[in-house]
Amino acid sequence: MKFKSSITLVLTLLIFFSCATNPFTGKSTLALPGTENSSLFPTSFAQYNQFLNENNVITGTTEAQMITRVGQRIAVAAERWLNANGNQGYLNDYQWDYNLVKDDVINAWCMPGGKIVFYTGILPVAENEAAIAAIMGHEVAHALANHGQQRMSAGMLQQIGAVAGNIVLKDDNDRALFNQAYGVGSQVGVMLPFSRSHETEADRIGLILTGIAGYNPDEAANLWRRMGEASGGQAPPEFLSTHPATATRIANLEALAPTAKAEAKKFGVQSFRPVTPY
Repeated sequence: MKFKSSITLVLTLLIFFSCATNPFTGKSTLALPGTENSSLFPTSFAQYNQFLNENNVITGTTEAQMITRVGQRIAVAAERWLNANGNQGYLNDYQWDYNLVKDDVINAWCMPGGKIVFYTGILPVAENEAAIAAIMGHEVAHALANHGQQRMSAGMLQQIGAVAGNIVLKDDNDRALFNQAYGVGSQVGVMLPFSRSHETEADRIGLILTGIAGYNPDEAANLWRRMGEASGGQAPPEFLSTHPATATRIANLEALAPTAKAEAKKFGVQSFRPVTPY
């Protein structure tokens, strides 16, 4: 009973958190004090500059110019969408920056505040500019929806829960049982699903931005087919992963594409740029 009461206490403590509003969904999101953009952005900008200084940034090439071009179009699409939906000024503190870094890893990312990196390793998998736009839209969506802030807040709550349980429980056996159950349960049952939900949300938002920027949303599913081939099928089971399974992701993107196209039409996009190899 003592163990169950302690679990209940921990869960009760986790309920009391601060909230922010996601401008793309209108829903409340996790945002603990200390994770506000005013705190995150300066740190993000400093870390980004340090990363660029320590890595091989490619400039002046056709590929580097494409990354900048696509990034600027996605940023404009984001501002148009936000302004049209009553969120004027949302991007005032963003400082957009787009860089291509020489590295074989198949990855790209966007830090809070709009600091973006593409690795050269992802270019052969992307194959075309529309796929680059799909990647860019997805990564930018993470930043716009404050997913970094939410992950930090969730991590803080997870730590608070662990500390609270260890304070309440006096018996060493009970504490050991709690730590084992809490560690696995909070990770598999809360943190990983939380991360997967962010990926799905970023896919939805990113696909809309891709369409508004003039790129065909259908290419996102094709991109992920190639991503699946590039991975050689080496991925953990979905419930143990931070990302949805590739098949799940492709199905979601195919289902979301008509909505993204319809949203793009609201912004005057009647046709998309041709999907040709860059």
